[in-house]
Formats: sequence, structure tokens, C-alpha cells
Amino acid sequence: MKVSLLGKMDMVGFTASALCAVHCALMPFVITLLPLVGLEFLASPWVEISIIVLSILIGISSLIPSYLKYHRKLWPIIMLLVGFILIFGAHFLGFHELEPILVPIGGLTIAGAHFLNWKLNRPFHCAACVKDGLEKK
Repeated sequence: MKVSLLGKMDMVGFTASALCAVHCALMPFVITLLPLVGLEFLASPWVEISIIVLSILIGISSLIPSYLKYHRKLWPIIMLLVGFILIFGAHFLGFHELEPILVPIGGLTIAGAHFLNWKLNRPFHCAACVKDGLEKK
């Protein structure tokens, strides 16, 4: 089956968001061990901001074109916004005591938005494969 660029972006977004959630959930426990293995840079603010910016870019470049071109369902975009609100609230709006809870939930919500977007796009991509004479494997 031929995989479109939007389908690939959803997989990258899903993977990046899931890894972000795992990173944020484990960081409070692992942070004391990072200097021992030479990975203390993972706890720096620029890594967190880079991951957030990358997630925003992937989310927008994947979900908006899918909404406009294919399924016209707002749920993935709403989930993406809720995920980013949770992450921004924890990092930048002063909810630091809730950060270990809000950030992983935000990352998983963004991963869920990509997964839902991928599921909503599947009928359109599968129809295109059938129309092009390609079989699903």
C-alpha cells in the first residue's frame, strides 16, 4: 500500500509526541542519573523548547492539510490544541507543580490527535490505492 506524505507525517508526529510524553514522564526520575552517563543536556530548557517547537511544526503540517483536503473533522485539531495548552500551561504559565502530570498527558493527547488523524485519513488513502490499482497488504 502506498503511504502518502501526510500519512508519514502523522506517524512521525505520533512517534515524536509519544516519545515526548515518555521523556517528560521519566525525566523527574532520571534527571539525577544523566550526568553519570553524559546526557545532562537532555534536562536543559533548550531541549524541551526544541521538542515543543518540533511538535508544533509537525502537528500543524500534518493535521491542517488533512483537515482541509480529506476528512473535515475538527477533533484531531482540537486534541492538538488541548495537548499544547496542557504543555504550555505546565512549562510557561506557572503550573510547575503539576508539570509531571500535565506534560505527559499533553504529549499523549497530541499523539492521540495524530493517531485519530491517521485513522480518519485511511479511507481516503485506501480509496486512492484501489483507484490506482494497488492492493492493500
